[in-house]
Amino acid sequence: MRLSRVCAPKMIASAEPRLHTALSGTAGPRVVILPGVGATTRYWESRIEPLATSARITLVDPLGFGQSPKPWTRYSVDRHVAALHRSLDGDERFTLVGHSFGANLAVAYAARHAERVNGLILISLPFFGSVARARQYFRRGGSPIGWVMTNLLIASIACVVTRRLMRRALPRLLPDMPREVVEDSVQHTWRSSTSTIWEVVYRYDVGADLQRAPAGMPVLLLHGDQDATAPIEGARRLLLIRPGATLEVLPGGDHHLLLRDPAWVLSALRTFLANSTIRLGARG
Repeated sequence: MRLSRVCAPKMIASAEPRLHTALSGTAGPRVVILPGVGATTRYWESRIEPLATSARITLVDPLGFGQSPKPWTRYSVDRHVAALHRSLDGDERFTLVGHSFGANLAVAYAARHAERVNGLILISLPFFGSVARARQYFRRGGSPIGWVMTNLLIASIACVVTRRLMRRALPRLLPDMPREVVEDSVQHTWRSSTSTIWEVVYRYDVGADLQRAPAGMPVLLLHGDQDATAPIEGARRLLLIRPGATLEVLPGGDHHLLLRDPAWVLSALRTFLANSTIRLGARG
């Protein structure tokens, strides 16, 4: 797949940040894809290649990650959405796909800029409902990782240690993950990582924004029934909030459905895009 990269310029005091994107495909509906925390455009590139024969794809590094700017700021939902909106030029509508934190960001964008979004595909969306529920979930069983994930100070220290001291060893420590995904998992700062997790995952009420999105906007949730990072119970609760949404479950699937079964994910994306094209044609 040939990718056309648009690298964000270095930030200056008077400039608003524009995000790094990678483009592929020359015909078909436009699809914008957002990765999870610690992931970048390379999480998707080689695996999404078959879809580029029938769609125009824009892969995005969110604010604070990958090759996008990493300002010293609070990475709030509104700041993430504003940076994304500035970087998606024009007024063309698109289908918005998000994985994990990127799924939450996709919902937030659709609630604020519904005129740009044809539909939402939300992969492994983490929905806890509150910080307290997130802490309760991750700390059950006394797991040290759970305490790290839900303590802001400890998480910040762990992020610094991982980026500075363990980055060369990570591919050996995570042998079940593609090398480029592991290498890119440290392309952020402790500020952008921890602030994003707290603001756009733990504290963000994705259910409220999903209700704000227009009733006619189609929503598809893809989830694994063995997802230990984003429990499937959260996705099922969202179906009660958004009755018209659809949930498809991959048996045995964990948090990284695209890495474990890319054919299953791509099949779901193709079907959704085909149905969206039919709906838009009927509407026109």
